[in-house]
Amino acid sequence: MTTETLIRGRLLSFRRAPEDAGDRESYLYEEDGALLVHDGKIASVGAYAEVKPKAGVEATEIDHRPHLILPGLIDCHVHFPQMQVIASYAANLLEWLNTYTFPEECRFVETAHAERIATQFFDEFLRQGTTTAVAYCSVHKASADAFFAESLKRGTLMIGGKVMMDRNAPQGLLDTPQLGYDETRAVIEQWHGKGRNHVAITPRFAITSTPEQMAMTQTLAEEFPDLHIQTHLSENHDEIRYTCELYPDAKDYTDIYARYGLLRKKALFGHAIHLSDREADAMAESGAVAVHCPTSNLFLGSGLFPLKAIKRREKPVTVAVATDIGGGSSYSMFKTMDEAYKIQQLLGERMNPLESFYHMTLGNAVALDLADRIGTLDEGTDADIVVLNAAATPAMRLRMETVTSLSEELFLLQTLGDDRSVVETYVAGKASKPGAEA
Repeated sequence: MTTETLIRGRLLSFRRAPEDAGDRESYLYEEDGALLVHDGKIASVGAYAEVKPKAGVEATEIDHRPHLILPGLIDCHVHFPQMQVIASYAANLLEWLNTYTFPEECRFVETAHAERIATQFFDEFLRQGTTTAVAYCSVHKASADAFFAESLKRGTLMIGGKVMMDRNAPQGLLDTPQLGYDETRAVIEQWHGKGRNHVAITPRFAITSTPEQMAMTQTLAEEFPDLHIQTHLSENHDEIRYTCELYPDAKDYTDIYARYGLLRKKALFGHAIHLSDREADAMAESGAVAVHCPTSNLFLGSGLFPLKAIKRREKPVTVAVATDIGGGSSYSMFKTMDEAYKIQQLLGERMNPLESFYHMTLGNAVALDLADRIGTLDEGTDADIVVLNAAATPAMRLRMETVTSLSEELFLLQTLGDDRSVVETYVAGKASKPGAEA
């Protein structure tokens, strides 16, 4: 059955990365705008007076004025099995993994547990206005099955993968090179392209994969050249030292992945804080993506990611942004960019709110090579949409009395906003925020 919905409000959608805070040409803004959604796609976008006549007589009209309407938010690095270890006290990354994360992930061998957490995962991300996330499942195929089944039920565009790891973890979290290969292939055959699901090849990181498993990962990458790849890189100095000891023939941490054919476009490297110039050049030349996870980097004391500097290089590196749940301390992309802003302040740099909202929408879509599907309000794209209220709390409402520009409103959302600021989240045109008021 054909469905049409006319969604009215203030529209904001980026056309490209903003050059500065005054770059009005980098985005579309309609004070009284509308989206005509037809069978899960955006059929028309523009001023309400121009879009309204295109709607059929049976179309449902929803008026979200005076709220802002943006593309659904995108999170490029999360750990699906870590919802129950967020906010766990630890001194650093490796202690945190061994004390909390690995024991928790062992539980995902149980299908019922994986399915329960999958339901909670999608509820929480949609409550935050996040419509696409790139997720690590656990080493167990059951975890990937639960994740993708829930995504199919919700209609979301999600990217995820069964983690491959065959050393330096508890026995309950180890596969083998052959099993990791076989189960990843099975997940791809079962879930990739089913609904809006995308499967990523997912070696956790070089510490937890032997050279034999990395070779199997390379085989997968060669067999499925269009799939995303996700792993971790250069999160902290102890990790870097240990990794390089495990692979003594490599030039550096990044070179390990390059030797196994994993340094390429659509390859997502979580953190990548402490890159040498050679490593940054190699990433830039390959088209690989450095995924900045600010709340996690601060929480675990991993370091300050040089976002502005790495994009300013002669060979700029593509950068995405992410929550990194559960090393990250917030599910909110607003809080993620608030902490990213603070990190740049500490590095003597400035990041304006247009940049922040570009990163969590179109910027992340470009990094994922999915800008033709998500990240904008362009005609023909999937109708993943978020509606935002910058006066959602008493403190925000008071501040809004003195806000005089779109940029100030965005900065207020970034600084004080949370799930209460998300009025509604639409997935393929369907209202999907859990607990949203009708």
